[in-house]
Amino acid sequence: MSRLPIAALCVVFGGALGLAACSGGSGVGDDSGCAGFCQATAQSLSAAEVEQVIAQGVAEAQARGAAGTIAVVDRVGNVLAVFRMAGADTDVTIDSGRGVTGGLEQIDIIPDTLAAIAKAITGAYLSSEGNAFTTRTASQIVQENFNPGEFNQPGGPLFGVQFSQLPCSDLNLRYNGGAPDAGPKRSPLGLSADPGGIGLYKNGVPVGGVGVIADGVYGLDLVVTDRDQDLDEYIALAAVQNFAPPIDRRGDRITVDGKSFRFVDAFESELVGGPATTLAAGDGDLQAVTGYSTASIQAGTAFPSAASGFAAAPAPFAALDGFELVDETGTPRFRPIAGTDSAALGADTLTAAEVETLLLEALRVANRARGQIRRPLGSQARVTISVVDTNGAILGIIRTRDAPIFGTDVSLQKARTAMFFSSAGAANDLLNTPDTTYLANSEVRSIADYVPRVRSFLDNPTALADGAVAFADRSGGNLSRPFFPDGLLGSNPGPLSKPFANWSPFSVGLQLDMANSAILQHVVFTLGGGPDVDAGRCTQMPDNAATGLPRMQNGIQIFPGSVPIYRGRTLVGGIGVSGDGIDQDDMVSFLGLHNAGLALNDAINNAPADMRADNIVVQDVRLRYVQCPQAPFLDTDEQNVCQGK
Repeated sequence: MSRLPIAALCVVFGGALGLAACSGGSGVGDDSGCAGFCQATAQSLSAAEVEQVIAQGVAEAQARGAAGTIAVVDRVGNVLAVFRMAGADTDVTIDSGRGVTGGLEQIDIIPDTLAAIAKAITGAYLSSEGNAFTTRTASQIVQENFNPGEFNQPGGPLFGVQFSQLPCSDLNLRYNGGAPDAGPKRSPLGLSADPGGIGLYKNGVPVGGVGVIADGVYGLDLVVTDRDQDLDEYIALAAVQNFAPPIDRRGDRITVDGKSFRFVDAFESELVGGPATTLAAGDGDLQAVTGYSTASIQAGTAFPSAASGFAAAPAPFAALDGFELVDETGTPRFRPIAGTDSAALGADTLTAAEVETLLLEALRVANRARGQIRRPLGSQARVTISVVDTNGAILGIIRTRDAPIFGTDVSLQKARTAMFFSSAGAANDLLNTPDTTYLANSEVRSIADYVPRVRSFLDNPTALADGAVAFADRSGGNLSRPFFPDGLLGSNPGPLSKPFANWSPFSVGLQLDMANSAILQHVVFTLGGGPDVDAGRCTQMPDNAATGLPRMQNGIQIFPGSVPIYRGRTLVGGIGVSGDGIDQDDMVSFLGLHNAGLALNDAINNAPADMRADNIVVQDVRLRYVQCPQAPFLDTDEQNVCQGK
């Protein structure tokens, strides 16, 4: 008889066993395991608690003779308060420290409030009941090597995640001008890699995040072999006291490839500010941030709930403990629907029943999968699953309990990216996308130029125009690194990346160039200089007739976790997965689609083996398609579960 993992027992028995075996307490010293089932009731931050978080950070900054800006968000990214201390800088400079001038580098008009919000959202979105990651963790996993400075190692496992949650996303919502409402919300600068953003917890459950900017630089940590004395991080660590993540779930207790993640470089014992619960006159002022908040303190939304935008899904997903996105009235946002591309595909377009089957089968794989980046060890994977058609239209989104929020937008980016680069229209869309101009150095970048680069690199004059190759995100990621092969010092860049001398996490190549204009337009909007970017306009690609929007509405993603969907040899969509380890994400998308094909008598499936990108050899290196984890399941000892499929 196969054994049930702890997580499954919690679902089956709930009640007394759930409270005894799955609870998590508050405070920094709690090491009890959650496995994603700690949340017996919805949790949220009160307005008084938000003020306490800010007051604790202010006290630390004052004790250090410093002034900064502090933002607090709830778990789904509603901005609950932004507080600028007296004397704090009102703008910051984006600077990786690599001496690079392209992309977003060296822009010096970024409002301090936007930087603080982006850091707070990152702390909230990267954390869950099973893991607590920070913006320092993000810095570690988006650079050219993992770990940064360990030469000839592949890029960070979440290479490119910084350009998710963008303010132009069609999935992440905008501030409604009033009290916090259903999420998830956008971030003004995407996810942040600048230390000083930490998740907030109550009773072992994530309830939000705090972000601090006090040093005038929005950057990252290039060297992980030393210990920084980071002002932003000290203030943020003081701010989360009494709301800190349990120690056993902090990033530095979690490993990938034998390497521990970073959490913070600061120690609680080094904090010099005294206890504080309220703000005093003269400390500074609450800030109204255009597009994000009023100059007030708000309570957070309870999670999960219709008010938060996440709720338990009904049948048939309820039997698999599935959750869905809803609006503030509880109306589902992304229940399975048929494809919008019947004009192009005819009878080949995906049906609503096929989309539902695909989501169910992927959810089944996820529920059996062993989580990579969660505590306690042996927890099941927690992910979000998105399906799109060839127009990039969302056909369905489902998630597991306690999946990190960042994976919602990322899973959709991944699904669209796999579909897009596998399509026969990719080259045409790129060739007809307008140029973009970098703000700091006025450099004009051609999106169209990436097409001949890919064709030259692959020695294929029709690449991206014939639909002959199926590209998973792992494949496209190979082409998007500053070194090819990935991480090999001194090698040439992939065709979708900049050369390393001109590369940084703020200046990567096609991924940023496609979204650069939208990001800049949004910054100008927050400064009062023009209209906001429209939702779904992260790229300026030509619109497709069916949706009236470009196919890549929320930008592209370049780390693994997606595959294109085929009916025979015809591309019909894409599936993307994000949340709990990139190999797990690959497996859930690939095996979920394979199993759906079996359930549907092979009506849909993965790309035929001879079409997959791993048939391509460049410079004696084979591109990758998917990579499934070792010992992937909790209920069997199967290995090589993706081989031969």
